[in-house]
Amino acid sequence: MMADITVSEAWRRVGGDTQFIDVREDFEVADGMIPGARHISLSTLSARLGEIDRTRPAIAVCRSGNRSAQATDILWAAGYRVDNMGGGMLAWQQAGLPMDR
Repeated sequence: MMADITVSEAWRRVGGDTQFIDVREDFEVADGMIPGARHISLSTLSARLGEIDRTRPAIAVCRSGNRSAQATDILWAAGYRVDNMGGGMLAWQQAGLPMDR
């Protein structure tokens, strides 16, 4: 598994080649997502791997970093280049970073 990255590092990668995979539930993403992120809940991730571009790096995101760590394990095992955003959206919001609503 890859190591956690900080929200600051994740923010630097928004808008670039990195794809953000938000693995929270529907009711959680209603509060806002990282700009450009794709919502694929953890419970559906294994069945939806084909929707994620294998040629681009990815960052898994959840509320606090726990579910995204599980998602990172799943994606890493399937051959994706992926990092986990430590602290999740709680840390993102605390840092005052922009969100799409």
